[in-house]
Amino acid sequence: MNKQTLQTLLKSDAGIAALVLRVPVGVILAAHGAQKLFGWFGGYGLEGTGQWLASIGMEPGYLMALLAGSAEFFGGVALVLGLLTRPAAAVSAFTMLVAIFSVHISHGLFLSNNGYEYALALFAATLALSIQGSGSFSIDNTLAKKVL
Repeated sequence: MNKQTLQTLLKSDAGIAALVLRVPVGVILAAHGAQKLFGWFGGYGLEGTGQWLASIGMEPGYLMALLAGSAEFFGGVALVLGLLTRPAAAVSAFTMLVAIFSVHISHGLFLSNNGYEYALALFAATLALSIQGSGSFSIDNTLAKKVL
């Protein structure tokens, strides 16, 4: 990878606002991923989540659960750390779009009806992080200073 690509990937002038956004969003995503992958926090784990995903037509369910859970868990941890923030946020944003259109859209906007408002908020936050990067307090920023 050349210096220009690394600079584009890692450098961010977002300041502390990115930290304020990425840490709680990362914690939320990691917790939801842990439900899918490990059955933590009242989740169903890979087997249960995979069966549910298959029941709504997302086949193969186990693989879809593994992909969604990994994107959320590892993407969330990366956001908390500010490590490879742009790609982690982009994968998380894509995962939220899939959730919106495959699970929540038919239920309308409101979360009380299993609607898409929460996934939309996470999509917006992760899309913003994909664009602005990790900010000044991050591993990305530290790496960018060493590379540049």
